[in-house]
Amino acid sequence: MATEGNQPADPGEAGPTAEQTATDVGPSADQAASAEDTAAEQTSMAQNSTEELLDQAEAKLAEALDVDALSPGGGEGQSSAAAQPFDFEVFSQTPNAQDGGIPLAALQDVELDIRIELGRTQLMLDDVVKLKEGSVVPLDKLAGDPVDVLVNGRLIARGEVLVLNDNFCVRVAEILAPEN
Repeated sequence: MATEGNQPADPGEAGPTAEQTATDVGPSADQAASAEDTAAEQTSMAQNSTEELLDQAEAKLAEALDVDALSPGGGEGQSSAAAQPFDFEVFSQTPNAQDGGIPLAALQDVELDIRIELGRTQLMLDDVVKLKEGSVVPLDKLAGDPVDVLVNGRLIARGEVLVLNDNFCVRVAEILAPEN
């Protein structure tokens, strides 16, 4: 009798045969052929299933695209009701809508960001870090040049800087046409 490791238990006993060694090492040729047949059957079934699903999808698509099925009364299982036009709700008109405008009172509470731009410049980062109290930053506009009036970031006017009662003010000199 052979022990584990396929070595004879006693010297008079013969070792494993070639058939036993092949069985211990891996599947036989019959088992491998059977596994291949099973894999081929599964692949064939999957392809048939896929083909059936594609055929069903094509049939449904053809049914949906069928001109007779789209016309009222045509096609099986189709409703014979014709398409109805959609009626939109008519909104009541405001008194000033006929004039084409909105009353200015409706805009009284709207907040706007208004900025006056004296000029612009570009500085390197280390120049910005070196700024201190009393530093002078040169701008791209000269003294007496008009300043820009921006509303919500949009340039709408130009004007000149004035001092009135110790406060800076801007007198609007030019209103610019809106850019379309």
